[in-house]
Amino acid sequence: MKFISTRGGETVTGAQAIVQGLAKDGGLFVPEKFPRVTKEEFAAMSEMNYAERAAFILGKYLADELGADFLKEACEKAYATFTSSDPAPLVKIDDGFYILELFHGPTCAFKDMALTVLPYLLKKSCEVCGVKEDILILAATSGDTGKAALEGFRDVPGTKVAVFYPDEGVAKMQRLQMSIQDGDNVFVAAVSGNFDDCQKAVKKLFADEQFGAELLKRNTRVSSANSINFGRLAPQIAYYFSAYLDMLGAGRIEEDEPIDFVVPTGNFGDILAGWYAKQMGLPVRKLICASNRNKVLADFFATGKYDAKRNLYRTTSPSMDILVSSNLERLLFEVSGRNAKATADKMQNLAERGEYSVTTAEKAKIDADFCGGYASEDDVVEAMYEIFEEYGYPMDTHTGVALAVNADYQDRKDKKDFTSTVVVSTANPYKFPQDVLYALSGNDVKDSFKGIKRLNLLTAMKPPKALTDLRYRPLRFKKVYPNDLKKMSAAVLDFVDGNVIPVPDKK
Repeated sequence: MKFISTRGGETVTGAQAIVQGLAKDGGLFVPEKFPRVTKEEFAAMSEMNYAERAAFILGKYLADELGADFLKEACEKAYATFTSSDPAPLVKIDDGFYILELFHGPTCAFKDMALTVLPYLLKKSCEVCGVKEDILILAATSGDTGKAALEGFRDVPGTKVAVFYPDEGVAKMQRLQMSIQDGDNVFVAAVSGNFDDCQKAVKKLFADEQFGAELLKRNTRVSSANSINFGRLAPQIAYYFSAYLDMLGAGRIEEDEPIDFVVPTGNFGDILAGWYAKQMGLPVRKLICASNRNKVLADFFATGKYDAKRNLYRTTSPSMDILVSSNLERLLFEVSGRNAKATADKMQNLAERGEYSVTTAEKAKIDADFCGGYASEDDVVEAMYEIFEEYGYPMDTHTGVALAVNADYQDRKDKKDFTSTVVVSTANPYKFPQDVLYALSGNDVKDSFKGIKRLNLLTAMKPPKALTDLRYRPLRFKKVYPNDLKKMSAAVLDFVDGNVIPVPDKK
């Protein structure tokens, strides 16, 4: 299958799309067409385990190049690192109400669903494309992508990983996860700014020909682990299929019965994967986009105008504290009738004026599949508390946003509408122990590990060893860089030269 840029002018293979990450014109790669899953294939998938289902979905896009056997082996190896025998268990909360848990991977966040697979896809793609240079994975993170990328690519031969995160824009546990990172091929840096600043800088470095030339002098080329890379996005499609098949297999829904998904959303990759699943034939009725106080997406779905000219608020769901949702570009390209010029114009308007609007026809297409909502901090606390009180189910703050938005969505639905709803849960509650503890009990603690202990006493949910062990790990990456592209570029090149590998503090 071929892949094309959302801004036109470039057509590549799937392997090339994965190696490049971003198109040369700054656009994002999308499949030339969406493959369909037949009824016979649905039936076959129902008998598969999760790794086999994921490999099958990936194969619809990549098997011709990378090979079906390779994809199956890659997924089996990737998901063997998860703490649960089912990497994406579906938990029934009540009749017609389910939570899809995507946090059982090595870093306790949904990014593991893709970033444990991506290193295999990238290495194989390099072989297929005849790429001999080392690959520099360059990523911006709002908290979870960075750690998952660092862990996924740690000490993988022929790769280096550089991650930038906003100094004041991640949770304490997220910062700690990145600051202690092992590996001889990793670099982590805080930036004085927000996530959008980090993301903008990374995109500029991708487009900077001089930066690319400097890397080539070092026998290195750049690629991405953010969901702008199709190799990151594609594995996420699988868990929407898997959730549906689990419901079907348990007799919760009938064949071809549509369901709704509620997705806590910042950069739009997670929910876009659900829309891709729908294009492939999954019976999805609505994708409910849940925003926190930074409700740029909720406003967009309400008005058709994307306006990033606003204050960025720090919330208890920091991975969603984003004003520029990169993956929305892929959806804009599709609803415009794949009009690359119109898409490029919108992105130029966003870069120059901080806003753009969709046409009436485009808005109608979006409304057919999506609706948006947002939750205040108080709404999130209330939703988390009510679910725990009634069902004994603890959740992280990002899932709490989705629960609050879902409650409002259910209130607005026709009372005769019994469509089943799946809420996508994106992180383990112990990644945000203080905020979760406060929501469930009103108990406010300053220390993350004291929060873990008290949350464990309250919920009896076992904390992941990957998080509790952080308490005894020495810090390694502590430097904060200014929001200055030249200095960030110099730091990355210095890292590629082997000059930025700090020794951990002694405990």
